Amino acid sequence: MLNAVLVLVVLLALSFDFINGFHDTANSIATTVSTRVLTPRLAILMAASLNFVGALMGHNVAKTISSGLVKGNVSQYVIISALLAAIIWNLITWYLGIPSSSSHALIGGLVGAAIAFAGGFQNIQWAGVLDKVIIPLFTSPLIGFFMGFLVMKLIYYICRAASQQKVNKAFSVMQIMSSAFMALSHGGNDAQKSMGIITLALFSAGVIPNKNVPLWVVVACAIAMAIGTSIGGWKIIKTMGINMIKLQPSGGFAAETSAAVVIQTMTFMGAPVSTTHIISSAIMGVGTAKRLSAVRWSLAKNIVTAWVVTIPAAALIGGLIMMLIDLIVK
Repeated sequence: MLNAVLVLVVLLALSFDFINGFHDTANSIATTVSTRVLTPRLAILMAASLNFVGALMGHNVAKTISSGLVKGNVSQYVIISALLAAIIWNLITWYLGIPSSSSHALIGGLVGAAIAFAGGFQNIQWAGVLDKVIIPLFTSPLIGFFMGFLVMKLIYYICRAASQQKVNKAFSVMQIMSSAFMALSHGGNDAQKSMGIITLALFSAGVIPNKNVPLWVVVACAIAMAIGTSIGGWKIIKTMGINMIKLQPSGGFAAETSAAVVIQTMTFMGAPVSTTHIISSAIMGVGTAKRLSAVRWSLAKNIVTAWVVTIPAAALIGGLIMMLIDLIVK
């Protein structure tokens, strides 16, 4: 029975990684597609390849997920509930075309399921949740916004004497590089969440002696995310790259570069941040650098609402699934 449950956890975690890939494809390629620097097919191929490479580059975020949020051995049913909650929330927001956070859906689901399983808050490492989740949740998008704003202002200043045609031509090439950097950063942070969840499940089941991420877990999660990315999430690409603001290649470069730097920094710190939040806020910063009216703030408001709602909504779903499983198992 335990082996069957563990296999289910691994399959659900890889499914979450796959859905994360197509849900968050827009993070790295929305601006490149909207500015027509790359065709959708080429952009997705590039993003899938670099998501795979990025997923192989570190384990700091995976360690936070496996060790820094919930105390002790964690029931396999808690992990199943967390993954189902995250998958359900991702599919809801994908269907609605809202760029919400896969990362925070998973973390919210894990916290909610752990609370429901224990019948209280005693199993949650609140210091880890605060330091690695809540604080980065609010600070990383703000940093992304201001970086996007400042980089775009700098580009305006440097290119003030150049024609728009020359600027677009130069930044069309540079935006391919910034999009690649963003895809690499996305894979480096997002794929590690599933690595951490699988490692937590393996450790809790006594399959591995510590919470170091096994190589096969790294490779499996990297492949799952790359395949998901190759499918693409067109509704969210449209929301971020077209509906929220009309971007030029220079704006796409500014947003992607700013977001990628923030994500890489947070990944180094072991913070499972939302790549969606960061690139969205960087795009808003780029638009604001042009003029406030360049951003469709009504749409931006909906995106920000999704940021705030994701963790509690996923926690509620995770808790409800855990209670349902508890009733069935008993």
